[in-house]
Amino acid sequence: MGKFEIKTDKSGQFRFNLKAKNGQIILSSEAYKTMQACKNGIESTRKNSQASERFETKNVATGHKFNLKATNGQVIGTSEVYNSLSGMNNGISSVMKNAPEAPILDLS
Repeated sequence: MGKFEIKTDKSGQFRFNLKAKNGQIILSSEAYKTMQACKNGIESTRKNSQASERFETKNVATGHKFNLKATNGQVIGTSEVYNSLSGMNNGISSVMKNAPEAPILDLS
């Protein structure tokens, strides 16, 4: 099972990473001003990760990446850059599989 890890960044804001069972980061959030807002972002990730239409895929100069978006179109989290399209699709599948039940670890 994957896990959400919450950390404080250099500016004192909160961010979360969703990690797969193997420890690899599969989704990273943007910065949140409060811990509660960060936890709300995690709940939004849990919900929106179950709808394939919430994943926006992008081709970038170095490969492929995806964003997970909320129903209002706001980006909740972003993936790493993958070398292949199949790798990116596996990343999306991993988010869909891991997000709903992943425990939250507060490392802030």
